[in-house]
Amino acid sequence: MNAADVVERFFSEVWNRRDFAVLDEIVDENCITHQVRSAPEAISAAARGPAALRQHIEAWLAAFPDIQVSTDRRCVCGTEVVSWVTMRGTHQAPWQGIAPTHQEVTIRTVAQHRVEAGRIVEDWVIVETLGLFQQLGVIPPMHQLLSQREPKQA
Repeated sequence: MNAADVVERFFSEVWNRRDFAVLDEIVDENCITHQVRSAPEAISAAARGPAALRQHIEAWLAAFPDIQVSTDRRCVCGTEVVSWVTMRGTHQAPWQGIAPTHQEVTIRTVAQHRVEAGRIVEDWVIVETLGLFQQLGVIPPMHQLLSQREPKQA
């Protein structure tokens, strides 16, 4: 199975069909996830094998039980697969301390997976959380944020 097929299984079978047994087939026990955020500290990295990944996905599904993932664009270069994905779902239970809003949300994500011998061994993930938090009403819309800025003195 080539790298693109492995990543496709991750999104279509695991996320969309909730077939968590697939994680044991396509994710290495020693997989490392890098969560990319805009912050002065280094990018965080954590071991996230099949069991930990299942817990992570189940936490999302608990809050957004109808979430579905579609791939907008995918680029493959050898063992590296970069996917631009759109996740859509309804916020129906607490998530990250945010009470359910029953708001339908669109979550844009970029994930880069490295696949060796048919298994994901590393991934780099960027989730566009500013837009998600704005959709959930935690942060005001961008135009409102910018209008509240005080002009700089000359």
